[in-house]
Amino acid sequence: MSKKKVLLITQELDPYTDLSVISQLARKLPGVTADEYEFRILMPKFGIINERRHRLHEVVRLSGMNIIVDDEDYPLIIKVASLPGAKLQVYFLDNDEFFKRKAVFHDEDGSAFDDNQERLVFFCKGVMETVKKFGWAPDIVHIHGEIASLVPFYMKTAYKNDPVFQSAKVVYSMYDNTLSDTFNEKFFKVAAINDLEPKDLVAFDDGGKINLTLGAAKYSNGLIAGSENASSIVSKYGSDLSIESLPFDAEDESISLTYSQFYKKLLE
Repeated sequence: MSKKKVLLITQELDPYTDLSVISQLARKLPGVTADEYEFRILMPKFGIINERRHRLHEVVRLSGMNIIVDDEDYPLIIKVASLPGAKLQVYFLDNDEFFKRKAVFHDEDGSAFDDNQERLVFFCKGVMETVKKFGWAPDIVHIHGEIASLVPFYMKTAYKNDPVFQSAKVVYSMYDNTLSDTFNEKFFKVAAINDLEPKDLVAFDDGGKINLTLGAAKYSNGLIAGSENASSIVSKYGSDLSIESLPFDAEDESISLTYSQFYKKLLE
C-alpha cells in the first residue's frame, strides 16, 4: 500500500530554530511515522537560520518565481537542507525583502514589524505556488504556526480547482496566537490574492479585529491544541464549527502516533 502524503508547513523547526514548542513538535512527527507517511516540509527562511551551519543551498529548478503582494513583485527563492536523522528534506522559502533581517516578527525593541502582513501573505502564497511546482498532491496538509494561517483559506478558495490541493485534508495546530495583534484593515486587501476580493476574507474578521486562528479554523478539517493555552480555543472552535479537534496533552510521549491516528480519522 502506498504511503499517504503529508505536507508539513511550519513556522519553526528544530534544529533550524528553537523559539517555542512549535520547533520541537514539528520535528517529532516525521521521524516516528516515516514508514507510514511520506513527508515534505516547508518553512520560512528567517534570517536567524544559519545557512552555512545547516548546509542550506538553493534549489534552482524551484526558484525564480515572482510572488505578487499588494501589487508588488517579490522573487521567491527556494532553499533546501537535509533534516538530521530523518532522511528528509526541508524546503525554505526565502526573500531578501521579507526574511533577510535577523529576527522573526519583532525588532530588537520588541515592536512588531510593519510588514508582517505582507510577509505572511508572501509566505502563504509562496507555499501554494511551490507545492504546485512540486506537482505533489498531499493527502494531509498540517500547519504549525500563524505564519501559514492563510493556507487553508487559499486552498479552499483561490486554489480550490487545482488538482494538487483538491483532495487534501487540512489540520491546523494552534499555539499562543499573537501575530495578528498589530494587523489592520489593510490585511483584507493584501491577502486578497489572485481573483479574490477583500470581502472574501470575512472569516478572519472577529468583531472588527483580525483573527488569523479563527479564519484558519473555518477552512480546516481538524484542529490540534499545540500548547496548553490553546486548548480552550481549540475545544470551542471544534464545537462551534463541528470539526474534529485534539486537545493538548503535556504527558503524551508518543505525540507522533497520536497525530497519525488523527490523520487516519480525517481520511476515513
